[in-house]
Amino acid sequence: MNVTLCPLSDPGYLYPVLAAGRELRRRGHTVQVLAGPDAAPAVAAAGLELSALAPRTALSVAHWTVRGPEQYAAVAAAVRELRPDVLVTSVLNHGALVAAEAAGLPVVVLGLAAHLWPYRFGPDDGCGRAWRLAEMLKHYTAVRESAGLAPRRDRFADTPLLGSAFLLRGHPVMEVPGAELPSVVGHVGPCWWEPAPPAREEPLPDAGPVAYVHLGRTFGGSSLWPRLNAAFASGAYRAVVELGRSGPPEAAPGARLTVGRRARMGPLVERADLVLTNATSAPVLAALLHGKPLLVAPNGSEQQVLAAACLRAGVARRLPDAGAGTAELRAAVEETGRDPGLRARVREVGGLLADGKSEARAADAVESAAR
Repeated sequence: MNVTLCPLSDPGYLYPVLAAGRELRRRGHTVQVLAGPDAAPAVAAAGLELSALAPRTALSVAHWTVRGPEQYAAVAAAVRELRPDVLVTSVLNHGALVAAEAAGLPVVVLGLAAHLWPYRFGPDDGCGRAWRLAEMLKHYTAVRESAGLAPRRDRFADTPLLGSAFLLRGHPVMEVPGAELPSVVGHVGPCWWEPAPPAREEPLPDAGPVAYVHLGRTFGGSSLWPRLNAAFASGAYRAVVELGRSGPPEAAPGARLTVGRRARMGPLVERADLVLTNATSAPVLAALLHGKPLLVAPNGSEQQVLAAACLRAGVARRLPDAGAGTAELRAAVEETGRDPGLRARVREVGGLLADGKSEARAADAVESAAR
């Protein structure tokens, strides 16, 4: 079987697709990768071949709403050149979905830690699922029109976004109780992989309690920086802050914050006593896999859905809202780090994810889609 991986190039999207690709290659399949230039080192570290190069911003998650036609052009060109039997892509790569349909190919989509759109049946959890789906479809339809494809007429509105199989990287415990997923959506687990450490990796904090902080986009919501500066102005805890795709740092002078952008988070999460995050998939899954309690502060996009999932599953507390006092914020950090009941539940849910079979389940889904 000839597989072409066409993930978004940002680590939270790229790494899990590479994990599935490594398993497919281990099974003897031909695995080729379409990616942007920034992803080339990770592709090489995964032992896979960068067979086609996309423009730098075409597969960047920061540009997914405006680069759909470029996504489509890059994937369609790779399909013509590499002649795959199946595509494997990331959620938000609408160009890959359209290119697969135009070429008559199956496409498997690796999603996030929890389902973002409406369930087939089940209660409304108030997380804006219908609105989110409508926004996604608006962008998908624009890509489809630019490619010259006729309008679709599907029974369910989300059908074109799901591909042949849509794989969630969390566990059913993170979904709304009693809700029913679409038939092609299933949980495979985290598909966790990170590149090996560089020769000169940033040293880990050597003593004292540490919070690993992973910032997501604000989506017009409240920046975490004022609360971080207050929570870590004094006290026992210090924080290692990963900027991710957020803007420039706004650490206050004297705050106990170490700030940077890093290619991997696993060792820092392992060293930390808790993970403070806007609630995006990579830091949430890292926390659960390493048995670390979560302190969540969601803004938009997946953050509201995943934060609600973590609170519902009993693996997180919520950071006090913007405007909270220094003592309240510091107490939230300290209480999250030392809560034995929270830690026990995190270990329980993390154990459900850490069975070591997620890449195999993802590879099974790709093989099934290609038959």
